[in-house]
Amino acid sequence: MLGATGSIGQSTLEVLAHSPHRFHAWALTGHSQLDQLAQAARQSRPRVIVATDPQAARLRDWSDLPKETELRIGHEALIEVASHPEVDIVVAAIVGRAGLESTLAALESGKRVALANKETLVIAGPLVVELAAQHGGELIPVDSEHSAIFQAMQAGRSTEVTQVVLTASGGPFRNHTREQLESVTVEEALNHPTWEMGPKITVDSATMMNKALEIIEARWLFGLDPSQIRVMIHPSSVIHSLVEFCDGSVVAQLSPPDMRLPIQYALSYPERLPSPAQRFDWGATTQLELSPADPDRFPALALGAEVAGKGGTAGAVLNAANEAAVARFLSGDLPFHRIVPACQAVLQHHTFDPHPSLEHLMRLDQWARQEIQSWR
Repeated sequence: MLGATGSIGQSTLEVLAHSPHRFHAWALTGHSQLDQLAQAARQSRPRVIVATDPQAARLRDWSDLPKETELRIGHEALIEVASHPEVDIVVAAIVGRAGLESTLAALESGKRVALANKETLVIAGPLVVELAAQHGGELIPVDSEHSAIFQAMQAGRSTEVTQVVLTASGGPFRNHTREQLESVTVEEALNHPTWEMGPKITVDSATMMNKALEIIEARWLFGLDPSQIRVMIHPSSVIHSLVEFCDGSVVAQLSPPDMRLPIQYALSYPERLPSPAQRFDWGATTQLELSPADPDRFPALALGAEVAGKGGTAGAVLNAANEAAVARFLSGDLPFHRIVPACQAVLQHHTFDPHPSLEHLMRLDQWARQEIQSWR
């Protein structure tokens, strides 16, 4: 479990506890929330835990760990546990670019990767897909939207898919005017109406950059042309995505918003198991409203489609610029309405390479993070 202390990690631990006869946590990793990591270790008693922040790890007293649990420290240990021969499935839930190398190591070792880290495919989609194919690795999406597409696609052949529809809650500002977006505060941006997520992902939801990244992820995950990917606003977050087939049939996956369902499906696929996830209340009225996303209010969507079409170095630059811009917004250093324009400016400012190496992508990642500091 890469990223055990985040919201996906905590939901995964609940799934594991619900099916102890099927799944066991071999390793858990965390960065700075080390008390939470130790608590998770006491709950699931893994063989290994990894604390990737060396300074914080060395300052903590680890005497509260189970006797059978070994402590490892540093980012190198992520690759060790992700590629260990005793591991069958790797849940990749480290937020942002930090989760790339360990996810690649898992795929290179032929593991099933339950992918909750969309940035891996955004940064290096072609390399990731090629690596999985070469080594027998398996990518199963955990993002609720991509899990829904994956599930709905079981209704037909991939060659029969006309288009896919990613749904978006629209975040807290789906009805704001462009003028209102200029005065958005950090507190307002972190107040998501449906999901409970970390601050970076919650801000991405508010700008709709999360949907831009999901367009790129879907392009590589399902081998789609960007023109086949559409975004619709669906405030109740019940329809998680839809797939349209060549005969006009539209197949959707619906459930109450609960990440435990797509997590468990990624672990158990192709089987379905009883789940701890919420169930529909069939005695209540359910809203299934869908409306087109407003491209003027959410310019990130056009940016995501552009990057999905370009491939190459564009995804790495967009992802790094966005991570740095969101960090500046959360620290009060960049207005909310400037996040997407700043990312677009950095993207246009870079020298595009259609066939980059991983090393080149990593250099551009650092360049884009530095470049975003100069934009206002």
